[in-house]
Amino acid sequence: MNIKRKILGVFLVILSVLFLGSCVSEEEYIQKSQENDKLYFQLAELKYEHGKLLGEKSQLEAAKRDLELANANQGKKIDELNQDNSELQKILAARSDSLSKTIVSLRSDIDDLKNENTGQKAQLAERNMEIEKLLKEINSLNERNKALQDQAAELERQKQQEMANMKGTYEDLLQDMKSEIDKGKITITQLEGKLKVNMLDEILFDSGKVTIKPEGIEVLERVGNILVNVKDRSINIEGHTDNVPIGAELAKIYPTNWELSAARASNVARYLQEKAGISPELLSATGYGEYQPVASNDTTEGKAKNRRIEIVLVPREITPIAR
Repeated sequence: MNIKRKILGVFLVILSVLFLGSCVSEEEYIQKSQENDKLYFQLAELKYEHGKLLGEKSQLEAAKRDLELANANQGKKIDELNQDNSELQKILAARSDSLSKTIVSLRSDIDDLKNENTGQKAQLAERNMEIEKLLKEINSLNERNKALQDQAAELERQKQQEMANMKGTYEDLLQDMKSEIDKGKITITQLEGKLKVNMLDEILFDSGKVTIKPEGIEVLERVGNILVNVKDRSINIEGHTDNVPIGAELAKIYPTNWELSAARASNVARYLQEKAGISPELLSATGYGEYQPVASNDTTEGKAKNRRIEIVLVPREITPIAR
């Protein structure tokens, strides 16, 4: 708009010069011509500037169109981005809700684990106490086991010693009683730690009597000389009879075979104590009468075998020490 006004102004000046040309001097004419040339050049410059501006205007309009197109595309992209953002917001909301639920669940699990951990710590402490208690019991049992092993070893040593002593006693009796053994009057057996001297009553007693006869004293003396060295065995004197009832006269003193067998066992035990010097703490006397026969009472030979005195050596029972 400004360029147009400038061109119009130049044009009016030219008209004025042409119109007034007849009325001015040569000098003024020359001046006006110079001014006119100057204005002509200015007009040309203005036209050039105007064309340039028109080109710039075209460029600006093209840039405007490009900008509008870019703006439209940008708007489309913005719409697409808004749509994507909306979808992302939905996904984010769903994910946030899921994560919130997961967090709540995890917190609940953490609380449960804390409670469980507390319970496990209590159980662990209880287990540790039980383990400590068991370790103490194990140590105590180990000590007891060691003591028992030591005791077992000592008992084994004693057993071996006792067996050796018993073997010596057995062999001494066999040698000293050889004559009576050969005659079948005495039998000596050793089995499972027990030594038994079985003497027929005819060696020690007359029929129906309880007093030891001289032949019996001689035999008991030899037996006592061997048994007096026994210190680790109980010496049980057992009296046995056949099943023949006690006669009328003898029954006034010994009503049954029980009393008779007990009296004979007691007299043998007393002799071993008083004459052989065997400690009474080792001795005992028992009467079994006719109730433990070793042979049939239907024959004379069987009855003779059943009428006997047995001296039995067995391991001593341990007597508790008074406290």
